[in-house]
Amino acid sequence: AIAGVSEITSVSTVGNSRITLQFDLSRSIDGAARDVQAAINAARADLPSDLRSNPIYRKINPADAPALVLALTSDTIGQGRLYDAASNVLQQRLSQVAGVGQVTLGGSSLPAVRVEINPTALAKYRIGLESVRAGLAAANANTPKGAIEVGDLRYQIYTNDQARTAAEYRDLIIAWRNGAPVRLSDVAEIIDSVEDIRNEGQANGKRSVLVILYLQPNANIIETVDKVKELLPELQAALPNDVDVTLAADRTTTIRASLKEVERALTIAVILVVLVTFAFLRSVRAGFVPSVAVPVSLVGTFGVMYLMGYSLNNFSLMAMTIAAGFVVDDAIIMLENIQRHVEDGVPRLEAALRGAREVGFTIVSMSLSLIAVFIPILLMDGIVGRLFREFAVTLSVAILISMVVSLTATPMMCAYMLRAPRRDAEARHVNWPARVSERVFGAVQTGYGRSLGWVLRHPGLTMLVFLGTVVLNIFLYVEIPKGFFPQQDTGRIVGFIRADQGISFQAMRRKFREFVAIVRSDPAVENVVGFTGGFQTNSGFMFGSLKPLAERDVSADQVIARLRVRLTQVSGASLFLQAAQDRSEEH
Repeated sequence: AIAGVSEITSVSTVGNSRITLQFDLSRSIDGAARDVQAAINAARADLPSDLRSNPIYRKINPADAPALVLALTSDTIGQGRLYDAASNVLQQRLSQVAGVGQVTLGGSSLPAVRVEINPTALAKYRIGLESVRAGLAAANANTPKGAIEVGDLRYQIYTNDQARTAAEYRDLIIAWRNGAPVRLSDVAEIIDSVEDIRNEGQANGKRSVLVILYLQPNANIIETVDKVKELLPELQAALPNDVDVTLAADRTTTIRASLKEVERALTIAVILVVLVTFAFLRSVRAGFVPSVAVPVSLVGTFGVMYLMGYSLNNFSLMAMTIAAGFVVDDAIIMLENIQRHVEDGVPRLEAALRGAREVGFTIVSMSLSLIAVFIPILLMDGIVGRLFREFAVTLSVAILISMVVSLTATPMMCAYMLRAPRRDAEARHVNWPARVSERVFGAVQTGYGRSLGWVLRHPGLTMLVFLGTVVLNIFLYVEIPKGFFPQQDTGRIVGFIRADQGISFQAMRRKFREFVAIVRSDPAVENVVGFTGGFQTNSGFMFGSLKPLAERDVSADQVIARLRVRLTQVSGASLFLQAAQDRSEEH
């Protein structure tokens, strides 16, 4: 009944059920969350009365990879206490960080006292299981303890006599036989353990509890991860001294590296555009005029991006890199036309007005035709449209701003900076770089003229080559492999382990440890973390980080290929490995 729900799926296991709601892209996730909470409250009366807690919801993408994985290890503290510390300290605090959608724990469960009953001893004393259950429930009943009244004062007793350790349960009397008490330790083994012993967490070969962070939709991954890292020293101080918190997996490493590379490419593109402009115009004054259009257009685009709520990501920076070559074209057209009038002896101010009037319509039509190319992307629906819309909008805004700059700032600069060329004797004193470049450009123009003349003399052969090129393009378009995103080496691998549903947890744990040992032994792998059990006892997950590219001679796909050969040696379970791919919408 909630508006905007496009798909509902569910996964259920013993004692656990997970329902995934998928909404239309047009639906606000915050508004959808409020509707989900209202639906949960309305359905509470129809749910079983013995639920341990009300259903809870999280705003995440279930298909998204975790942004961070923290590993808690200790040489002295057991898994139960590690999980308790992670649950009460890390999970509660990290869930409050802006941008974090869900914090899940793996590798263990909360501390608990386990009572493993001996059926033979129960039969010997003729005690039923219900008597044991009633005795345990009575020992844990948090009931009023009464009060003490002394004169005019009344003292309420608030002591808590609930049993919390195995030693407190061993002397619990569950029945009387032949005038003697039968204690719990007579019919069962009581140990300090955890609620669910069918859990196994590993971090580089050590028992561990994993803290896995998922982001909210539309959250900025770099800002969110930075906030979490700032909190880590504070959280480490709140944990016991012998608990080590390590950053096992960080998805922002490759994102930061890719952003740095795109920023470097943008800087190089701007420098090359300016240098090429100076080289072809062969004048410092003339080259400076269109060169101003590049930084002004890019800075103006940044301002519009800020107002629209965009971020500096791979798509927006890629658009800026492409725009660096587009934004200078309009200014050069305006400059060349004004320079033509200046060379004919027209005063500079009049030449600027006349030149701008002549090519103004041309510049507007060129800019609008470039933007028209991106209209299909701007109107595209679905995930692909959501991904590429920011790219198209950024590039379109840059072109529009460059058009305005070329129609206003460029003519103004030409009116004050251009000067008429020198004549006769002065021309002989032109510097040698200008003379060399003039000869080179003359040779290129001569070669182009000869090739154009040959093409015009052989029209039939020219059309035949044109048709062959079209056919070849169609063939290559059909034959080239297709994909949603190109494969890239992010230095991360993800593994999913699945065994037969009838496998015991003990066997699954053994196979899981074998898988971890095999992956860790690969020379290109830096660290491996994972867990099995909990939600499904016949499955598990593994997250691996590879060494930097400079320290390994193979790609992530090659590492996976050679690991698969070795992993086939483990029988009874399968490990599916894949290279983790970062999506460009992850800002």
